[in-house]
Amino acid sequence: MILPRGASLTGMTTITTSTTLDVPGARLHYELRGRGPLIALVGAPMDATAFAPLADLLATDHTVLTTDPRGINRSSVDHPDRDSTPVERADDLAALLRHVDAGPAAVLGSSGGAVTVLALVERAPELVHTAVPHEPPLDELLPDHAELYDRTERMVATYLTGDTRSAWKQFMEIGNLQVPDEVFELYFGSPREGQDALDEHFQFAHMLRHTVRFRPDIPALRAAPTRLVVGIGEESAGELCDRTSRALADLLGLEPTLFPGEHIGFAEHPEAFAVRLREILGA
Repeated sequence: MILPRGASLTGMTTITTSTTLDVPGARLHYELRGRGPLIALVGAPMDATAFAPLADLLATDHTVLTTDPRGINRSSVDHPDRDSTPVERADDLAALLRHVDAGPAAVLGSSGGAVTVLALVERAPELVHTAVPHEPPLDELLPDHAELYDRTERMVATYLTGDTRSAWKQFMEIGNLQVPDEVFELYFGSPREGQDALDEHFQFAHMLRHTVRFRPDIPALRAAPTRLVVGIGEESAGELCDRTSRALADLLGLEPTLFPGEHIGFAEHPEAFAVRLREILGA
């Protein structure tokens, strides 16, 4: 889900350096804050802006890496009509971690970014000492995945007709996300404009299918030296990503770890989320 720009801010200011890294097929925008052990915060389709409040809090004693995933906001792609996969985004993240050269890192991924993190651990576990996939939408792990895929295809088809409001309604229904009517109308009731419209299109047309259909390699994740922590929002009970996260944790033989808030608790409650994340990293 795309967090509206500026929807959650702490008011803190931290010196942030922004630059780009060329990778196959894309130019990645990334940001660095602070000094200390490296931690990366990643989303998909959420960009670095959504993580800024949490990143500022963590930057007091960490080097914090945030990035826009390929095809979103400031991370341009050579072919914007091509799909973006979790494996591609994992390779992008691996390239960034190697470029920054301050790891191995702790990596928190939320929503589609959590799927990116799982693919990263499968492909380059040496880069990550602790991975926190927070509420990955892994429909493939659920017994009703075929129905979910059908609903996703109908949602994407609706979006491509230009009926963005109805597509977002379907998005909320599929995820079992309870959004007050006034909030929905404020953020999703009217067509987006400019870069927000481009990001929304890329999400629906080129990211969603591959993200929800990703099936983690459970034996590879179990064998990796990386510590895995499956995160779930304390207020996410009954939502789709609560179900998928619990299914993942069960397959990995782990107990889920609760974080403040719901699916985007890191943006809605950054202070409490930072406290919980520090507890986990210090354990």
